[in-house]
Amino acid sequence: MSLSDITRERLESVATATLAGVLHKHGIRSSFLSGLSPLTSGRRMVGVARTLRYLPMREDLIPTYATRLNAQRETVEALQPGEVLVISARNVPDAGTIGDIYAMRALRLGATGIVTDGATRDTAALAGLDIPVYHRAAHGSTYRRHHMPVDSQLPIDCAGVTVIPGDVIVGDDEGVVCVPAAMVDGIAAEAADQELREEWGYERVEAGESTDGTFPLTDDRRAEFEAWRDARSST
Repeated sequence: MSLSDITRERLESVATATLAGVLHKHGIRSSFLSGLSPLTSGRRMVGVARTLRYLPMREDLIPTYATRLNAQRETVEALQPGEVLVISARNVPDAGTIGDIYAMRALRLGATGIVTDGATRDTAALAGLDIPVYHRAAHGSTYRRHHMPVDSQLPIDCAGVTVIPGDVIVGDDEGVVCVPAAMVDGIAAEAADQELREEWGYERVEAGESTDGTFPLTDDRRAEFEAWRDARSST
């Protein structure tokens, strides 16, 4: 799928916490990928998921799944501009799932991010690349210590969240959230409006007011908020 300009702009500005909260209101309770951290702070990530799944290493299956031309290589080489590589590694922290050379290839192909619920290797080099990377841990071993790359572009579990190819992946300093593709336009618009309401509420609390009525915004103060919002948009 492709994102509209306005949806992409909204997703590049709203917090992952806001998106997770809005999704929760719409019945999607598990959208935030738990326990993952960015290698480099201060970056934003927005893109469409391309998935890669690892299974536990089984030595008799190495000739089938862990050959030179395996699912990891095929998935990286298939990346399209605007996609985020999302790797399911069963939350295993002590085997690398991707390193700097594959990450550089993803960057050159136009990928906008890499997410793994396992470990990265060559982590210092990865942090220096101009692509956001989220991981559970750093580890110097190759994936073969624990993993076999099995398949791609199928539904996966990553950090406790089901990710479908084509879902929209958003990252900031707090972590990563998965937005279902069919909901992304509405969720992005609602999240942008939610952040405006929270900004108004923060200003009121900073000025000494109670949180009651200001956060969350209540109907009796909606006109006040809307006047503030309209004044902002006119400047």
